[in-house]
Amino acid sequence: MSQTAIFWPMIAQTGLIFVIYLITSLRRLQAVKSGAARAGDYKLPFTEPAPSATAIRNLSNQFELPVLFYVVCLSLYVLNGATLVAVVLAWAFVIARILHAAVHVTSNDLRLRRPLFIAGFVINVLLWVWLVIWLLRL
Repeated sequence: MSQTAIFWPMIAQTGLIFVIYLITSLRRLQAVKSGAARAGDYKLPFTEPAPSATAIRNLSNQFELPVLFYVVCLSLYVLNGATLVAVVLAWAFVIARILHAAVHVTSNDLRLRRPLFIAGFVINVLLWVWLVIWLLRL
């Protein structure tokens, strides 16, 4: 397998971020159009309507745990450690993040959202463990 295969899950994760930006923007525009918010309300996020608040919170979340994901993927690529194991784990992480985001911006059901977050977290940890194993083999 090509080392560059590790970039596809990173591209997919970035695509998720772009989708969440779009959802946030559309929800904010809808809130202004419906009268639930004024454009000036978005200067400070204290009066954000619930639909756009969940989207903006999810967007913020996309720059937390996924940062570690990008770092480990790039590290594995640089060290020629983007093996099948790493790529499968990377895709599993992205799938968990997509599912987490879907729940977060729709039902926001914590009974579903929390396990999906934990799954992504554990997969991210496993990627870092794989990096350590790879480093010990060098």
